[in-house]
Amino acid sequence: MTSDSTDRPRVRQLRLVVTADDYEAALAFYRDVLGLPEHEAYQGEDGARVTILDAGRATLELSNPAQVRMIDAVEAEGSPSARIRVAFEVDDSAAVTHDLVRGGAELVASPRQTPWRSLNSRLEAPAGLQLTLFQELGPASAAEDENEDEPGNGTASTAGNRRENATENGPVHGTQEPRP
Repeated sequence: MTSDSTDRPRVRQLRLVVTADDYEAALAFYRDVLGLPEHEAYQGEDGARVTILDAGRATLELSNPAQVRMIDAVEAEGSPSARIRVAFEVDDSAAVTHDLVRGGAELVASPRQTPWRSLNSRLEAPAGLQLTLFQELGPASAAEDENEDEPGNGTASTAGNRRENATENGPVHGTQEPRP
């Protein structure tokens, strides 16, 4: 949907606004430990402060309860996710998970490979946010394809959940593509 004839999207930015009781600790965690660059910062009367951190491209992922249960089973051994969970794509899920735990996050689930070829971890983080870190792994090798249905390897194939069902602009309509 567009708002005018220039084919520009109506929504220009997704901004997640979080109330942080311990503002300094949350800022240090998300800016300094996770590494989100500071985009803008403002101060107002009575100690009012806000910092806008750049988190890269934003999307809004809507999932029904069955999808959430499936993701929880794969990503966190069935541990239920919060109603709102913030997912960050990172280059090295294991290293960033380690850094965030050292920086004050609580580990819910260590990095694990998902059927949709990402390496996901889950954490409880400052300001009451539940985080998923995900690292896209790319296409499976021929050896991985041969072994993906073996029990215990964590890469069970689900045709409707494979990344090749997605186009450059997103999932093909009518397919299920679980996300972090």
